[in-house]
Amino acid sequence: MSVIGIEPYMYVRSAKYPEYDPTCHKLSFIADYTGIPQVWEINLGDEWPVQTSYTRERITFVSYVTGTSNKIIGMDTGGNEKQQLYLLGSDGKLKELTKSPDHIHRFGGTSPDSKWIAWSSNRQNPAFFDIYIQNLETLEIRLILAGEGIFSVVKWSPDGKSLLVQKINSPLDNDLGILDLSTGVTNWLTEHKGEASFKDAHFNKDGDHLYVLSNKDREFYGLGLINIKTKHFVWLERGRWDFEGLSLNKDKNMAAYTINQAGISKGVLLDINRSYLYTWETPMGVISNLKFSPDSQKLAYTFKGPAYPSDIWELDVNTIKAERLTYVSRSPVLDKKLVEPEHISFRSFDGLEIPAFYYLPQKKEEKYPIVIYLHGGPESQSRAVYNPVLQYFLNQGYAVCTPNVRGSTGYGKTFTHLDDVQNRMDAVKDLIFLVEWLKVNRNIDPKKIGIMGGSYGGFLVLAAISHYPEIWTAGIDIVGMSSLRTFLQTTSPWRKKHREFEYGTIERDGEFFDKIDPLHHSERISSPLLVIHGESDPRVHIKESEQIVTKLKDKQHPVDFIRFEDEGHSIEKQKNKTTAYKAMVTFFDRYLGEGS
Repeated sequence: MSVIGIEPYMYVRSAKYPEYDPTCHKLSFIADYTGIPQVWEINLGDEWPVQTSYTRERITFVSYVTGTSNKIIGMDTGGNEKQQLYLLGSDGKLKELTKSPDHIHRFGGTSPDSKWIAWSSNRQNPAFFDIYIQNLETLEIRLILAGEGIFSVVKWSPDGKSLLVQKINSPLDNDLGILDLSTGVTNWLTEHKGEASFKDAHFNKDGDHLYVLSNKDREFYGLGLINIKTKHFVWLERGRWDFEGLSLNKDKNMAAYTINQAGISKGVLLDINRSYLYTWETPMGVISNLKFSPDSQKLAYTFKGPAYPSDIWELDVNTIKAERLTYVSRSPVLDKKLVEPEHISFRSFDGLEIPAFYYLPQKKEEKYPIVIYLHGGPESQSRAVYNPVLQYFLNQGYAVCTPNVRGSTGYGKTFTHLDDVQNRMDAVKDLIFLVEWLKVNRNIDPKKIGIMGGSYGGFLVLAAISHYPEIWTAGIDIVGMSSLRTFLQTTSPWRKKHREFEYGTIERDGEFFDKIDPLHHSERISSPLLVIHGESDPRVHIKESEQIVTKLKDKQHPVDFIRFEDEGHSIEKQKNKTTAYKAMVTFFDRYLGEGS
């Protein structure tokens, strides 16, 4: 088997967020052909798209203005997540809309008459989000709903007289309401006891009911229907896994969603009137961003799998056959080199079954060095998707494992809360039992175990190598927290309250933070560490990396630190990906590779 450098993996491009234009002749999407996410457009039937936006910063989303070829796009600066909204004309010219670069703006759709847009922002108070509408011609802005809460717009009502809005109570709990634009009064529809989430809501044809995905009184998300007048909620479809990404067609007689089966998507098409369910064949991977064409004949979506990097696919609604629409990610050099995982599970210290994906390299070895990769969140999930660094490690002969430790989503509400507050270190214990299981069942080299992760995954890396130092050969921490105390003190004001539901508060749990924080156990770290962080990160302040690096350098511990001045919580620019990915590879090759 040929071994190649990381460049072919690194320069794989991605396409996502498909949007049909109102005529059904074109489809817009976001792709990073140029090294930074921009808007591209393809005439359906053509083989090659054309670029329609030209900005120095990443485009975060694209949405057509109702009934026109104009688009609304989002853009931030240096990854700071302070998204501004712009009107992108069919002539390629940009018009600034929100013009408040120190604040965040979340798009909520265009009115049915195409004259107004809705959005939410924390421009009045950095800790709260209020709701606004804005006229696209005069740029007049009207404050519609204000209060001490995190409010956002889901979409406009069919008659344009009200907005479907949500209030986020916690990361896993929200309420939906109808905001009357003439009175400013909100009629809340989903008041409930206990934690519940209501997402991907859509009006029916008459505008008197809402189709919605919810886990109200259940472990998993199913498809429900809410009567707007009576607030009565009924289930339409339920299952043993989470439903995701609900989309409805223009006539509101067809729905599409996916089922998250242990991190792998199954697409579902529902004929609402006849209650017929259809599924279609896809490779192993994840389906997202489902969008019906205006004529309801096609369904576009983003598909990404371990062997199929992110591209736009399209389902023919009549034949239930899917085909790949774009080939942005295609790389002939990588044909037959990309590895798909097997799904495994292991028992942790308390008997709990923990799921994971295990990737076996094509290169045969007596004992495999292994990289354990941890997702962020914590309310997130390792999915079966393409990851350039992990696929490169597989090509080099490393095994790879991506566990979903307790606290992950996708396995029910109870599982997601098993790491809350003072149960935090139970998730770290899961990693220890994973390593022991892999030693017995998957022939890994116990002297070559690398661990890496980003954000909360970075915290787990630091917690693992500081509390259980004897297990790990080397670690990579990407924008991770080194102290929950200082993290809560420095994260964005609007995020602080929401993170406290997961981690606890300094007032109540500060002593526990001090007991477990990796920063206070840095003297125990024995494995070399690579730390990567963006200067503009609004979620995890760069201080989190600086303080652990300083402590390790003070004791002459081997630690490398890469700081990006023009990135935030994620690495978006190709030049910075090149720097970061090559550093990760060099680092693990040094400590886990054949010569180590």
